[in-house]
Amino acid sequence: MNAFTKYKPDAIMHLAAESHVDRSIDSPYEFIQTNILGTYNLLEAARKYWKNLSNKQQNIFRFHHISTDEVYGDLDFSDDAFIETTPYSPSSPYSASKASSDHLVRAWARTYDLPTIITNCSNNYGPYHFPEKLIPRVILNAINGKPIPIFGNGSQIRDWLFVEDHANALLKVITEGAIGETYNIGGNNEKSNLEVVQTICHLLEDNAPEKPSGISKYHDLITFVKDRPGHDLRYAINASKIKNELGWVPQETFESGLKKTVQWYLENKTWWQKILSGSYRSDVNS
Repeated sequence: MNAFTKYKPDAIMHLAAESHVDRSIDSPYEFIQTNILGTYNLLEAARKYWKNLSNKQQNIFRFHHISTDEVYGDLDFSDDAFIETTPYSPSSPYSASKASSDHLVRAWARTYDLPTIITNCSNNYGPYHFPEKLIPRVILNAINGKPIPIFGNGSQIRDWLFVEDHANALLKVITEGAIGETYNIGGNNEKSNLEVVQTICHLLEDNAPEKPSGISKYHDLITFVKDRPGHDLRYAINASKIKNELGWVPQETFESGLKKTVQWYLENKTWWQKILSGSYRSDVNS
């Protein structure tokens, strides 16, 4: 509450979350704490703050909850993409915790009239992406000559959204979106995991031709490993609502966004080396 009182925000964007599926399988407790209880705490702080605002300020205030397409479960290859009214069917502790947080936000809107908006986005990628995620992990493993693991046969499909496109969509929603609405945000870039990895390897051949010792082609590092438990087959976002109602469309293609991402990691070794070494933790705690 102290932060609300001090800064007197007109809007809250709730982006904080534990978001890595593999870690949620190994350690679900952290995901329950952050994604469910964390959302509850923020909702309550926002409700108490909003309740004491003037009528004019109350009408301006928005609580924008940022969620994921994974709450909808998965799709077969021939299924239509997720829409805002697709029933929830989460598959992992991560997606279940995010689905729970969505339900909390809707409950606070219904019960307490808190002015909320929810967005569900597809897989983000871009600069500063934490190295545990697929795209940065592939880039860093490749340029360091390490195996590039792919779950199963790599046929799982995800829709990829460049992070700056997502940021622009969030700004559009919180400034122009309607209270009580949900908006799906997608990149219109459905790619299999194998296709993503192969595209990165191709980009690295052009942008980082000097490979680690003993490596002939980056593609040679691709290694298929045992599939993840409960691995979702396909995610796909139908983003026609945000396009038609708010005029937002992504500006980056997968190819242009991925090229920028690969180049950023090649040019920012100091940042990711601190992450991989764990030294960034001492910076945070100092």
